[in-house]
Amino acid sequence: MTNPQLCRWFLFPSVQALQAEAAAMIARAAEQAIARSEAFRIVLSGGGTPRPLYEQLRGLTTHWNAWHVYFSDERCVPADDPERNSFMAERAWLAHVPIPRRQIHTIPAERGAKAAAAAYVDTLRQVAQFDLVLLGLGEDGHTASLFRGHDWGRKDSSPAALPVFEAPKPPPERVSLSAWRLSRAKQVMFLVEGENKREAVMNWRAGANIPARAITPRHGVDVLAEGIVLEE
Repeated sequence: MTNPQLCRWFLFPSVQALQAEAAAMIARAAEQAIARSEAFRIVLSGGGTPRPLYEQLRGLTTHWNAWHVYFSDERCVPADDPERNSFMAERAWLAHVPIPRRQIHTIPAERGAKAAAAAYVDTLRQVAQFDLVLLGLGEDGHTASLFRGHDWGRKDSSPAALPVFEAPKPPPERVSLSAWRLSRAKQVMFLVEGENKREAVMNWRAGANIPARAITPRHGVDVLAEGIVLEE
C-alpha cells in the first residue's frame, strides 16, 4: 500500500542559497551514511537545475571511494550526447572527483528504452535502499521521466526501472526509475527553481495527482524551492 506523501518545504531567496543548502544536506547525508555502513548510495537528477550544484560538489571533502552513484532517469540518445543526464553529471562533477568508475552506475539508454530499463533493473538488485535521492520538478508536475498519462510504477510489483515511450517532451524515448523505487530511500530531496514552477507547486500542495506526489518515502520528502511564494 502506498504511503501518503509528507512534504517539508524550505524556501530560499536565491538560487545560490538553495544550492548552498542542498550541498550541505548532501554532505551531511554522505557523512552519516558512510559512518553507518561505509557506503553512500545517491541517485542523481538530470536537467539543467542541478548542474551548478554538481559543480559545487567538486570541492566537497568526503570519502569519495565510498560513493555509489545512480541516476533517476535517462534519455535514449547516444552515450556521448550532451542531452544525456549522465553526460551532464560527468562534465559538471563526476569527472573531477575520485569516485571509482565501477561505482558510477549509468543507465545504458543508448540500447533503447526496453533493453536499458531491463539492464538497470538488474543493476538495482544490489541496492536495498538509497541513502539520498535528488529529484526535480517539471512545469507540468513531472519528476524524473514520470509523466502524466504514463505508468509511474507506484505498485511494489512494478519494475524498478521503466521504459518510457511518447514522452511529452523530447526525446520521446526514455528510461525512468519507478515511483516505488525512488521512494525506497532514507532521504528524498526535490530542487525547485523559478517562478515558472509556481503552478506545478501550487497543484502539488493542493493535492493534485501529479507524478511528484507519487514519491512517498517513509520519512517524507524535502522540497527546496526558490522564486516561489507559497500560499496558505
